[in-house]
Amino acid sequence: MTSSVNQFLKTLEISDFSATPKYLQLANTIIDAVKNETLVRNDMLPSINELSAYLEISRDTVEKAYRYLKKNEIIASNPGKGYYVNKTDVQSKLKIALFLNKLSAHKKIVYDSFARELGDFANLDLFVYNSDLSYLNNLLGSLTKTYDYYVLFPHFKEGRDKAPDIIRKIPAEKLMLLGKFIEDVPGDFPAVYENYERDIYNALEEANEVLSKYKSLKLVFPDYSDFPKAIIKGFYKFCQQFAFEHELVSDIDEEKVEKGTCYINIIEDDLVKLLNKVIQNKLVIGKDVGIISYNETPLKKFILNGITTISTDFEMMGRLAAELIMNKSKERVEVPFYLKLRPSV
Repeated sequence: MTSSVNQFLKTLEISDFSATPKYLQLANTIIDAVKNETLVRNDMLPSINELSAYLEISRDTVEKAYRYLKKNEIIASNPGKGYYVNKTDVQSKLKIALFLNKLSAHKKIVYDSFARELGDFANLDLFVYNSDLSYLNNLLGSLTKTYDYYVLFPHFKEGRDKAPDIIRKIPAEKLMLLGKFIEDVPGDFPAVYENYERDIYNALEEANEVLSKYKSLKLVFPDYSDFPKAIIKGFYKFCQQFAFEHELVSDIDEEKVEKGTCYINIIEDDLVKLLNKVIQNKLVIGKDVGIISYNETPLKKFILNGITTISTDFEMMGRLAAELIMNKSKERVEVPFYLKLRPSV
């Protein structure tokens, strides 16, 4: 092996923490090595077996990475000799780390929109930290490379007051917040976010006429939820303004579903439990009991003739985030919030 290839191997690492497929991590690392001239034209790369053993990953992973690079003409191969660097005029791409607090249907919409809008403009690595602030802290400390942007959904189940201290570890000029804006994080950085208190108030106000047939409104908001508490504040504000009896339900398992109640549900798993309780009690959805679900997903328009949703535009969120990065903008944008009335109320 040449000295440049040996130098490349010394810096080569594959992260077990990243949700980005390992073959793409490997391919992107080789691209970076070509861009920074650690690898030069005609350098022979390690064989599939050698790289598999060195990185302790499968042969299939290395082979898939090499196929990807060969398809993009970055490397080529000679029968019996192996793979080598084919070109060095590799277009520079931004390196972006996207930190999701969890995997969910609506987060997938954001991710797909974000990745689609970025296209070939950037290499995107995905990390999931399970709404655990300590885990996020460990992730940030264990990253094996630096990024041009760190895009973060800052939703946490515990330790919210300590979140700004952790987020400050990301340089402000490389930070973007998605979904939620945190006032205590200093610096001039872009954000695409929801206004949780105002959004739920406005959505319920829009639905006020149809909600008036119910005696009380109940917000199903589990204690363990990573959703912002501003939702509760907006719910209380609406109910007090329009004189609705109201209650916060922290555990749907303990809830006795009664006629004349409309439920605003936050968690997807709780929606299933709530629907089961309504059906078991032989109550009619949209007449005896109302149901409003947070966060629009394609399936909700079909469940039981349609579940009413209150939701931000997740496709727009991902697209706007990509546009801000590509335009090097520091703008902070509130994403529109919509009520979709369906037969469930």
